[in-house]
Amino acid sequence: MPDAVSTVQERTDAMSEPTLLTDEERQALRTALDDEYKAHETYAQVIRDFGEVRPFINIVEAEARHIAALVALFEKYGLAPPANRWAGNAPRFASVNDACRAGVQAEIDNAALYDRLFASTRRADLLGVFRALRAASQDNHLPALASLFRFAALGPTGLGIAAALALAAIGAARLFEARLPVAHRA
Repeated sequence: MPDAVSTVQERTDAMSEPTLLTDEERQALRTALDDEYKAHETYAQVIRDFGEVRPFINIVEAEARHIAALVALFEKYGLAPPANRWAGNAPRFASVNDACRAGVQAEIDNAALYDRLFASTRRADLLGVFRALRAASQDNHLPALASLFRFAALGPTGLGIAAALALAAIGAARLFEARLPVAHRA
C-alpha cells in the first residue's frame, strides 16, 4: 500500500505531465475557442465600424486573453488549435445599440455554453479555465454591455441629458474638492 507522500507525488506527476484528452474534452476545447474567436472578432468589428467605444475596447482585449488561455491548453496537450473561422466573417450591426443588444445575448449564450462544457471533463485545468472565462463573461462583460445598452437606449436626447447630469456631478465634485483645505483632499 503506497504511503501518503508517494500518493501525493504520483498525483503531482500526473498533473504536471499532460495525458491524452478524451474526444469530448477535445471537442469542448474546440467549441470554447470557437466561441471566444467569434466574440473577439465581433467586438473588433464593432470597433472598426463605430470607433473606440467602451466597453467594446476593453472587452476585445479580454477576449484576446481568453483565446490565449484556451490556446495554452491546446499547447499543453499537444493539440493544434483550430483556425479562426470568424476572422473577416464577424457580424455587423447598424448601430452601437444593436451591437450592445447582440453582445448582451452573446454573453448570456457564452455562460450557457460553459455551463454545458463543465460536464465534458473532470480535469482541474480545463474546468479552471472554463470557470474563469464564464465568470469574466457574466461578471464583467455582460454588466458592461447591459449598462451601455441601457444608456444608449435613452436615445440622443436622453444621452444629452444623461451626459449633462454626469458632467454637472463631476463639476460639482471638483468644485467641492477645490474648496477643501489641501490636507483634506484625496
